[in-house]
Amino acid sequence: MPLTRRQFLTLMGGSAGAAVLFQACGIPEKELLIDSSVEMPEDLVTGLDNWYATTFKDGISSQGIVVRVMEGRAKKVEGNTDHPLNRGGHSSQAESMLQALYHPDRISSPLVRTGSRGSGEFREISWEDAIARLAASFDNLSDSKKALIVTDIVNGNEKLILDKFVSANQIRQMTFEPVEHTNLLNAMNHVFAQKSIPDFDVDNASLILSFGCDFLDTWVSPTRYLRGYGQFRQGNDHRGKLIHIESRFSTTAANADEWIYVNPGTEGMVAMSIMHEMALHGEMDTSKFSAGDLSKLDKYTPEFVSSLSGVSVDTIKHITEEFSHSDHSIALGGDSASANTNGLQNLIAIYSLNLAVNNVGKSGGIIFNPDPPITGLSSSKPNSSQEFIEIVDEIKSGDIELLLLKDADLYYGLPDSAGFKNDFANVPMIVSFGNMMDDSTSIADLVLPQNTLLEDWGTDVPLAGPGYQTIGFQQPVVRPFFESRGQNLGTKGFAEVLMTTSQVMGVDLQLGGETYVDVLKNTAKELYDLNRGDINGAKYSSFTSFWNALLARGGWWDHNYKSDNSFKFGQLVDIDEPTFNGNGRFNLIPFVSSAFYDGRYAFIPWMQALPDPLSTAAWQTWVEMNYREAEAMNISEGDVIEIRASNGSMIKALAWPNPATPPGILGVPIGQGHRDGGRYSAGRGSNVLSILGLNFDSQTGALAWGSTKVNITVSGENIRLPKLENSVPDFPRDEHNHVVEITNGKSDKSH
Repeated sequence: MPLTRRQFLTLMGGSAGAAVLFQACGIPEKELLIDSSVEMPEDLVTGLDNWYATTFKDGISSQGIVVRVMEGRAKKVEGNTDHPLNRGGHSSQAESMLQALYHPDRISSPLVRTGSRGSGEFREISWEDAIARLAASFDNLSDSKKALIVTDIVNGNEKLILDKFVSANQIRQMTFEPVEHTNLLNAMNHVFAQKSIPDFDVDNASLILSFGCDFLDTWVSPTRYLRGYGQFRQGNDHRGKLIHIESRFSTTAANADEWIYVNPGTEGMVAMSIMHEMALHGEMDTSKFSAGDLSKLDKYTPEFVSSLSGVSVDTIKHITEEFSHSDHSIALGGDSASANTNGLQNLIAIYSLNLAVNNVGKSGGIIFNPDPPITGLSSSKPNSSQEFIEIVDEIKSGDIELLLLKDADLYYGLPDSAGFKNDFANVPMIVSFGNMMDDSTSIADLVLPQNTLLEDWGTDVPLAGPGYQTIGFQQPVVRPFFESRGQNLGTKGFAEVLMTTSQVMGVDLQLGGETYVDVLKNTAKELYDLNRGDINGAKYSSFTSFWNALLARGGWWDHNYKSDNSFKFGQLVDIDEPTFNGNGRFNLIPFVSSAFYDGRYAFIPWMQALPDPLSTAAWQTWVEMNYREAEAMNISEGDVIEIRASNGSMIKALAWPNPATPPGILGVPIGQGHRDGGRYSAGRGSNVLSILGLNFDSQTGALAWGSTKVNITVSGENIRLPKLENSVPDFPRDEHNHVVEITNGKSDKSH
């Protein structure tokens, strides 16, 4: 049965259900369409605030937040003290959602391209027209398999609806991460047979041995780990110790008791050598290891590993002593430790250290996450970069006829050598669900702008959970900002658009509800019927009161429903020596930005102005390099450096020489260098991802983003590096007037 115009407008108006949230304010719904307090009737400017709980989702990590609202405007974001992952803390990115909501460059209605691709020439159309065009694009396919939808990591009911939409229309779906966690997830599956990332109980650990992962700044769930780190340092009967092994001097390295330099790609060999020493001295729990596993350790003597890793024999033995004799030791690995051609092998060795000290399912160790209480809500798993290279090959050959992008900026996130920038013109129809004109949205034919998270409904089942069943709930804390433009313009929720498109196409997704809110309430009813959890349905007289409590609390969780922590351990593997792309002098190590993450927040001015924790730089792309190498090349802070890869790609960055960056290492933050993205990010800085070589993990196909070798030249131009403070006139010196430089975990002193 065809959808009538009245039914269409009813379905697309699901987000208007947010109006019920404001009835407690005593402000009539129609008055909230006027946002400015200057224009509001004087008697409605009460000066009273209201706080609404919702969920901030950021790829793998999640946070519960509460938002202060006055006269219908969101004013302040704080952490939700009830949410089990952040317990009242919140990230700068969560805070910046206020600027995402009120950004002057937000797309305020559906758009259709009128000029050539990438020209930025669009015209507004109605949602009715936009949905009709989207539905027609499916009808025009020669084969349903020639349609591909690419998203960021999605979970909860949004994932449920996406899965049903993909299945019903027999199209393909992939998940894209510019800095992927493919190796981490595969390592968890190999070592522990787990599909999700466990909770790392750093709160109660006595020693943390970290390989490559900057868990105090950007890795997986930093808000959760920072909270636990405070407990680790100050909350127990003794101060915990942190040993960090990494090629780059990161925020976590700066906070460590011991930072140990390691040659890129050899982190897993160090882990194997630690187990070798533990087994040799009878300090290793061998119950989870076979005889074949133990025999693999034989060749990883400290002497052999030292020659490859750059970590001294004494240092390896010292780490072994510390790790094996602490009461609650835990080993973490990721980021640069997984970013080489042997990344999965490295992580398998690193996480096997936890089995060697038998800390699984114990305080201060690794706590597995149980399956969600409702099926179909688990997070999507990222596809490898090698799989996306294959998709680019399909695009080049004309095998992709319809490409849909939801928060997946392929134009920005794929290296130039992947070919997407050259071949996207072969796709007849590109649809973007972006609400900002990011790099990929700017080349789309049809733009269907989403609500921001502060305007939308949703649920969240975090991929890295707290160790027990958790479902966060997301509710609109304000009415959609562009609602005053009318029902047929403005922005809509992604899930709503899929549901309405299915209705127009005559496809039944079998969701048990006509609107997205109906689907969420069905999920809430299943939780209500469980009669357990911290918000127990049995304690409420009706489902309505349970639903209200769920929204007020920010979600549902059950502290008592945990994993049984049973698992089948996968075998240890030999670790190949890493291979590198190019023969340049320097190892290029991109790192995830504290402000922009993988580039998704570069459009927000607060994030542009947020100083980097180490360099305090902002607004630009800089390159960390060893100050002695800089002196030898006559490079000073602010010099414009040209970084060239062997494939011919080149970016420019401002030099930041410092004594902490090891020789031969160049660290460049990810996040800048956008072609588009609004007035705050377009044309600013450089995109380090664009020059990476196409090296992949030998087993998973993950991009080995830490394996590119580069050379640098000085352009002759100097631009003052924007920093929180001015440059220090000289580096700190000891009482003997000697420069102190950290290399290989030790301080080398020279005149």
